[in-house]
Amino acid sequence: MYKYGKTLIKKYFEEQHFVESDIESFNHFIEVGLNEVIEENKEVVPTIIPGNIDSFKIRLDKIWVTKPEIIEADGSKRNIYPVEARLRKITYSAPIFIEISAHINDVQRESFATQIGNLPIMLKSKYCHLNKLSKDELIAKGEDPDDPGGYFIINGTEKVLIKIEDLGANRMLVEQSNLTGEFTGKLFSERGSFKIPHTVEKLKDGIFYLTFTRVKRIPVIVIIKALGLLKDEEIVKWISIQKNYDEILINLFEFVDIKTEEDAIDYVAKRIGITQSKEIRINRMQEILDKYLLPHIGIEGDTRMEKAKNLCKMLKKYIDVSRGDIPLDDKDHYMNKKLKLSGDLLADLFRVNLKVLIGDLLYNFQRIVKRGKFPSIKVIVRDKLLTQRIYSSMATGTWVGGRKGVSQRIQRLNFLETMSHLQRVVSPLSASQENFEARELHCTHLGRLCPIETPEGTNIGLRKNMSILCSISSQSDEEEVKKQLKDLGLKND
Repeated sequence: MYKYGKTLIKKYFEEQHFVESDIESFNHFIEVGLNEVIEENKEVVPTIIPGNIDSFKIRLDKIWVTKPEIIEADGSKRNIYPVEARLRKITYSAPIFIEISAHINDVQRESFATQIGNLPIMLKSKYCHLNKLSKDELIAKGEDPDDPGGYFIINGTEKVLIKIEDLGANRMLVEQSNLTGEFTGKLFSERGSFKIPHTVEKLKDGIFYLTFTRVKRIPVIVIIKALGLLKDEEIVKWISIQKNYDEILINLFEFVDIKTEEDAIDYVAKRIGITQSKEIRINRMQEILDKYLLPHIGIEGDTRMEKAKNLCKMLKKYIDVSRGDIPLDDKDHYMNKKLKLSGDLLADLFRVNLKVLIGDLLYNFQRIVKRGKFPSIKVIVRDKLLTQRIYSSMATGTWVGGRKGVSQRIQRLNFLETMSHLQRVVSPLSASQENFEARELHCTHLGRLCPIETPEGTNIGLRKNMSILCSISSQSDEEEVKKQLKDLGLKND
């Protein structure tokens, strides 16, 4: 038995890797994540343009990263390997290039590729010079052949990005208050830089209310009607055909006077304090519903019906849990968690800093236009800005959203401590608060997190470590999942 186990483990490590999940996450960020961030900020429209043109916009088209290189004092470029970056106390990074085009009156006038900054490269990733080198080749390059990689070199210091454990987005969890016994449904809708909390609750008047962004405690039925699902029969059908929910009938009866989409939108607009004329009120409210209500489903007007059906589904779950038909959600169950790996953390950092770069580009453009000149886009792109901000976050560990300690100096006391540091997982919960349940060992940690390795003291149970043979699955492609479900016989209603 021991012999077979040894063979299996040997075979596993021939194909797999200790930090494979992190390296895959970084590769995915460069191949897919960077383009997704560019897609979110595709068109940049200055507010001040020369008087002799009708429209002007800057388009960000394509983005790519090359392999790590260094520009010497004499201006020459050459490839750089990690050992040199460590010894010379420089950052092991590769240039980021982007294709930018300027459009005057919807006609392309200027198109060029330019460097917008440098991105630190993870060792042993697809974009690292050490990728796929043999043991002898690694030794020749001054590397330890058993070093797993999965970290960065910033100003000569080896830095690791710590995985962050968070509640899974886009999934409604129903919990019960220990004090009042009231049920609350919570959902974090995530799309790009948006992460919008949605709350479903039932008050003493028997009405179900929804809260999101500035829309505070608005009856769910009214919002469903505002999204275009108007018939009471249809609403009941989408909540449930099998069961009779008296609670829903009370809600439907309460708002039976709202017959059209316009009436429902106007009702919500008045409740949240939009005081302009009816036409402006309706337009502004529609914009809020499209952009901030369940943005993970979509931010276009054609997704409203899908949002209405999802609200019905959320309502059904809330009623079933409050009736005791299905159990409460367990926040500590690993099914309801997700881990933010290096790729996700860098995507957050790049997204925020790209917005800063775009703001700087607009400021420079508009400043020159005010002087009566019409600048070329090429001269107003500052590549140092993005680089400095990314380096600063990775050197200090201070991340977007005020998070600290995300990037840490790797512990090199011994090999096992290095492996432990590369596998670390931290919870965003405060170490000074009790949070007993979050600190406890959960049965779903088996095979995923080490049950022993956690510090004593205030961080117990909040700072954990992944199991050695644990690997993390990447996010599934939504369209691919829909296609597979359709192939299995799922029908669109």
